[in-house]
Amino acid sequence: MAEQRKNNYNESSIRVLKGLEPVRQRPGMYTRTENALHILQEVIDNSADEALAGHAKNIHVTLHADGSVSVADDGRGIPVGKHPDENVSVVEIVFTRLHAGGKFDKTAGGAYAFSGGLHGVGVSVTNALSKRLEVTVWRDGSEYRIVFADGEVIEPLKRTATAGGRAGTSVRVWPDAKYFDDAAIPVAELARSLKARAVLLPGVITHLANEKTGRSESWRYQGGLKDYLLELVESEPLVVDPWLGEGYVGAGDETFAIGEGAQWAVAWTAEGPTPRESFVNLIPTTAGGTHEAGLREGLFSAVKGFIEQHNLMPKGVKVLPEDVFSRVSFVLSAKVLDPQFQGQTKEKLTSRDALRLVATQVRPPLELWLNRDLDSARKIAELAIRAAQHRARSAQKVEKKKGSGVAVLPGKLTDCESTDIARNEIFLVEGDSAGGSAKMGRDKEFQAILPLRGKVLNTWETEPDRLFANAEVHDIAVALGIDPHGISDTINWNNLRYGKVCILSDADVDGAHIQVLLLTLFFKHFPQLVQRGHVFVARPPLFRIDVSASGKRAARKLYALDDGELTHVLDKLRQEGLRETAWSISRFKGLGEMSAEQLWETTLNPDTRRLSLVALGQVDAMGTTKRFHLLMGRTEAASRRAWLEEKGHEAEADL
Repeated sequence: MAEQRKNNYNESSIRVLKGLEPVRQRPGMYTRTENALHILQEVIDNSADEALAGHAKNIHVTLHADGSVSVADDGRGIPVGKHPDENVSVVEIVFTRLHAGGKFDKTAGGAYAFSGGLHGVGVSVTNALSKRLEVTVWRDGSEYRIVFADGEVIEPLKRTATAGGRAGTSVRVWPDAKYFDDAAIPVAELARSLKARAVLLPGVITHLANEKTGRSESWRYQGGLKDYLLELVESEPLVVDPWLGEGYVGAGDETFAIGEGAQWAVAWTAEGPTPRESFVNLIPTTAGGTHEAGLREGLFSAVKGFIEQHNLMPKGVKVLPEDVFSRVSFVLSAKVLDPQFQGQTKEKLTSRDALRLVATQVRPPLELWLNRDLDSARKIAELAIRAAQHRARSAQKVEKKKGSGVAVLPGKLTDCESTDIARNEIFLVEGDSAGGSAKMGRDKEFQAILPLRGKVLNTWETEPDRLFANAEVHDIAVALGIDPHGISDTINWNNLRYGKVCILSDADVDGAHIQVLLLTLFFKHFPQLVQRGHVFVARPPLFRIDVSASGKRAARKLYALDDGELTHVLDKLRQEGLRETAWSISRFKGLGEMSAEQLWETTLNPDTRRLSLVALGQVDAMGTTKRFHLLMGRTEAASRRAWLEEKGHEAEADL
């Protein structure tokens, strides 16, 4: 009977979420939930929109000691009168109703001709996800105050004092930690956001005060985008001076509204990182979007036209947009009347017309600048041409050797007889000598052996399409039956020939190095093989202990992986009452010294071997990537040395 009630589906099963309840039920649909910065950003955006409209000159953000954050501006102040249709004060509607705000009024003379808020769920989301929210408004000579808790009004709007000549809005927020992964506000990210607004709003000062640390900062950029861009590129030498420009639509345009357009600062560097930041109506678009695509299109069209006009293109070279854009750093600020974003977090602009809007504003002034400054133009053209040539060389892929349309298995591969992929194993063995012992000691039914000559190539910085230039990597890929791939590539796992891929190397420093080189190959170029649990490391013993016959016990051979296990074995022998002269210890210098029988018994036999699965475990992929880059990156020698100096005492020397 209880089960029947549980599964009953009728009219009462339909639940209607009212007010701000949808936000609290599914906060991730409306904002980022890593921390509370984004809901604070909604409040800051409102103050920035007042500044963008020319009504505010200061934006103050204070991190209070009790964990709350306040945002204040000297703009016009949120209207406090009753809404003509709702019969509720406008300030209450703004903080308690989804899809309500002044940013929908786009008519001439509207409250916000250009603004970041378009969905109308901004500060109402802030209120919904806060334990408490206080709003103070200075408007029309009076001070007003309204207080919310858990999204509901607990202190109705009332006039509290005269404004004393002040105008603006102050919002103090106590974010509710239960909605966020981390209750702490990322101060550095908040500071960058306020700094960027000072760049994008000429004459506006942004302030950040932290009551806990006693520190405060202010930003005001006289040089605008250029100064900010030069900070971003830091010490990287510029190929030419930064190019600054802006373009906005005037009267008579049939496609775009008056005032739509962009301003930009662009720099070209020969090497190093290429920082890029973009904004739409002051909203940071960290994931880019169509406005960035418009900048790219405008740059490409102008630079390509200059190259063709001056006959600079070498024979057989074709310049593509990515060639022109590859060494470009920029700060782009676009003004779009009705911006469409990907999701409420507004990280990516998706407005289709923005591409053509920005491209048409960028291309003409760049063409003019290139033809006025021929020296700079030629340097930019040379950068693009070199990038195109490098791309063309990289595209000359080294293909796998094939015969009759089927990849030919490596001649040195000793394959197994079984076709049961779940059972089949392949051992990548260090050296031909060890490979010979492994071939004789293996179970030929399900174990395959692929000997490797010397140390495998360090493939950390090798492009995927150049991997097959290395014979060892080529043979490994052909033997496995799958090509190098990325994290999200689609793989036909039916082509995988072995369920276990086992790295088998000597139990010494050189063997460990070979392990690292092979793990680098798999982590970087066969990541899904690792994720699916196909990669293992075989652990051959370092020591052999020959124990003489004693009493009724025959002579025997024991093995130890390392010094610690050796100590344990010897302690056990002593507990058996054996004297020190009853055994002898041999250290294997390499797999080649082991007989086929010993190799089978210690390393190949599934019942007695030690085989370690390679997995990321609890370490995040980003952290693993950084560690691999430190250890294997060609340009990280100085960092490796510093790391070894710091961590070297933790390693035991194997002499």
